[in-house]
Amino acid sequence: MAADFRSQMSLGLWFLLILASSFAEAFYIPGWSIRSYKDNEAIPLLVNKVYSDNTQLQYAYYDLPFVCPPTGVRHAGSSLLSGQTISLNLGEVLRGDRIAQSDIELVMGKDQECSFLCTKTVEREDIKRAREMVQEGYVVEWIVDNLPGATRFVTVDKSKKYYAAGFKMGYKEIAPSSGKMRHYINNHLTIVIRYRKAPGKAGARGGKVVVAFEVYTKSIGPQARKESGCPADISEADSPMELYLPSNSTDTDFSLQYPYSSYHPPESEIDIEDGATLDIPYSYSVYWREDNNIEWAHRWDLYFVNQEEGSRIHWLAIINSLIISGSLSAIVAMILTRTIRGDIKTYKDAALEDGKLKSKRKSRPGSGARTPKGEKPGAGLLDQVGDTENDADVSSDEEALEDVTGWKLLHGDVFRTPTYGRILAPLVGSGMQLLFMAVGLLILSSLGILNPSFRGGFVSVGIGLFVFAGVFSGYFSGRVYKTFGGTNWRKNLLITAILFPGLLFALVFILNLFVWAQASSTALPFGTLVGIVLLWLCIQLPLVYVGSWYGYTRTGAWEHPTKTTSIPRQLPIQPWYIRSPSSILLAGLIPFAVIFIELLFVFQSLWQEKSGYYYVFGFLSVVSIILILTIAEVTIVTIYIKLCSEDYNWWWHSFFVGGGSAIWVFLYCIWYYLTKLHIHGFISSLLFFSYSFIACVVYGLLCGTVGFLTAYAFVRRIYGAIKAD
Repeated sequence: MAADFRSQMSLGLWFLLILASSFAEAFYIPGWSIRSYKDNEAIPLLVNKVYSDNTQLQYAYYDLPFVCPPTGVRHAGSSLLSGQTISLNLGEVLRGDRIAQSDIELVMGKDQECSFLCTKTVEREDIKRAREMVQEGYVVEWIVDNLPGATRFVTVDKSKKYYAAGFKMGYKEIAPSSGKMRHYINNHLTIVIRYRKAPGKAGARGGKVVVAFEVYTKSIGPQARKESGCPADISEADSPMELYLPSNSTDTDFSLQYPYSSYHPPESEIDIEDGATLDIPYSYSVYWREDNNIEWAHRWDLYFVNQEEGSRIHWLAIINSLIISGSLSAIVAMILTRTIRGDIKTYKDAALEDGKLKSKRKSRPGSGARTPKGEKPGAGLLDQVGDTENDADVSSDEEALEDVTGWKLLHGDVFRTPTYGRILAPLVGSGMQLLFMAVGLLILSSLGILNPSFRGGFVSVGIGLFVFAGVFSGYFSGRVYKTFGGTNWRKNLLITAILFPGLLFALVFILNLFVWAQASSTALPFGTLVGIVLLWLCIQLPLVYVGSWYGYTRTGAWEHPTKTTSIPRQLPIQPWYIRSPSSILLAGLIPFAVIFIELLFVFQSLWQEKSGYYYVFGFLSVVSIILILTIAEVTIVTIYIKLCSEDYNWWWHSFFVGGGSAIWVFLYCIWYYLTKLHIHGFISSLLFFSYSFIACVVYGLLCGTVGFLTAYAFVRRIYGAIKAD
């Protein structure tokens, strides 16, 4: 049974290695259909949200009090009224998307020099909030043909261009005369849509596809405007649109004498409620440009910044991981092929010598030799070690057994049921559930099925895989639980189904209260929370039940190669490097060294470039496979050293050693927060550390399960080899 498990695990790892190596650079699968447009066909423009790299709080675009509100009119090319939100999947809701139809009209191939949108009248409180959001560096996300509006940049050598999703809501600058900070809002947007001829039959019929969506911002004051509301001269605006209203407490004569003075007296609390208003005019321009240099299937590539340089660093990460894993493989191979083989040979020679001594004593009946009470005829060394029966030939036995030391003496205790095994079994089950989810996500992402065009797909599919992997969670939890001698499997399945998912849901619910108080779009609606609970209780719980029933009642416990004695051995004093805290930290540092380079890209994508997209899942898959192999090797070495020190408490230790690198990952999160990020504010910091803690717990459970199962297979193998001899 153990051989089957090891063979299945090895086969799965090799399959993933070959698959990930084949897709070292994840490619993009366009999708099932390409949307083409003909000349003069209307194309809807959708507005989504605003977000910033300096805070974790996002807001729906139409929830902002200083932007043009939707008119509620149905425009050509869309079946929705302006302001009406589209249907979102679970992943989009969880990531804070709030996509709605806008009033901006786009017509394929038709340029619009200027179109007036609205004049928004705002009060001081609204202006204050706009200034704060400009200060925080918020950017706006609009969507055309599933492409986010982008700000265009060029590389230092000006050889290539690349995109950053979103465009700045406004900007700030220091006035040279006063040295004070000024905030301006971008109230005129120039939209550039790049297109090319559609491939296939659609192109032959005059169809065109959108390959790029660029947005250029400008701040234009209210002066010199046409009757339509558009600026008289967009390129030569007199002054930008500043987010400021003069204070009513300012000296009236001073304001009249210096109407355009750079001195801005600060607003007082009384001014906030004085009812003063500011009119902000909004307008936009649209230009269509044909671009045959961008393929539709590769239109997302421009959003991947420094792709070539990043690929070199990813290869460096893989080489670093291979060196570490290769060194560990050599150590493990030496332990398995030389050290353990030598130990087994020594054990076999001692057992043979023990048999000769007994034969001599039996051939001399007058010597006074007697058979100890309870000893079976022909009992070997496994049944003799630790026997304290006093007779005339004990000294001869001790001489024959003096070479049998270390892990070989633990045959009667090594499979002793661990303390709190009823908790360890559900944790192993949850770890297998997370491992199945992670493997599924990596495979689908490496194949390009989960790509940026599938908005929210990574989170949605991940949740689906996690829920349906409940059957694996129940199976492994039930089987490990029975191996530990548990009898109440229904109680175990409830703990398995509730422990990790329940704690995770409780933490998310508490965080959601803080986000909801800030009116952020990342706050989960009540209906979404109810849907998650239903997924949990109505789908995952029955699947855990099925898996647990099959693993406990039909498959049963794993059989151990040796029997456990009734009285446990006394543990000797352990060196500092074998004790649990030190051993876990030291062992966890090695897997962390395998992944820390790739972690930099993942963190940058998650926290510093929330508008960007992590795209090299092929590299991540290869690093993940090397990580699993490294954890397995580190666990084998650590558990072997622990057993050689005559410490049989390896069950929990193997789990913590496997997940020990999660501690280093969390410390890395703290370092990243202090040195790389500019997040400030209690809520944003709370969200960062809470999400980081959740991610580290998930990572620790997954890796801890790998370590536990590897150690169990290793221990069964070496003690099974002794029994066979």
